[in-house]
Amino acid sequence: MGADRTNWKPQEEAVLCFVCDKEKILLIEKKRGLGKGKVNGPGGRIQPGETPLQAAIRETKEEVGVTPINPQQVSLIDFLFSDGYSLRCYVFLCNSYVGTVIETEEAKPFWCPVTEIPYNRMWADDQYWLPRILRGEKLLCRFHFDGERMLEMDIETVT
Repeated sequence: MGADRTNWKPQEEAVLCFVCDKEKILLIEKKRGLGKGKVNGPGGRIQPGETPLQAAIRETKEEVGVTPINPQQVSLIDFLFSDGYSLRCYVFLCNSYVGTVIETEEAKPFWCPVTEIPYNRMWADDQYWLPRILRGEKLLCRFHFDGERMLEMDIETVT
């Protein structure tokens, strides 16, 4: 797990953007793609020529109909899968947005109290890093999965 991040190249790069409103967080039930059926934050793949920030704003608007205001990157997560697939995910957090939350072909959004996040319906890694970023920590993470089963994890706090 201690691979050098500066030289590691994932097959794909993606974003997650968690929108918070007071003591609630906007989550989605994913309707298709990697993690179909799981609960997560809005997000998706970074398009060519797009920055992670631009992708976070675009994906959130496409998936749930709202535009996040001033999202801040709070985590960088590298995912390695036993089948050889790899993904780097830039995680953003914001406390304001414009627009109206809507369901789309990709996602069924819902507001959830931060104290009731359904970790049992999410990827196994989320319970280890999501509460920490919601408390204000910035993290570097690496998770190794075999299918949906987490094998290893490494989480570092960034100061």
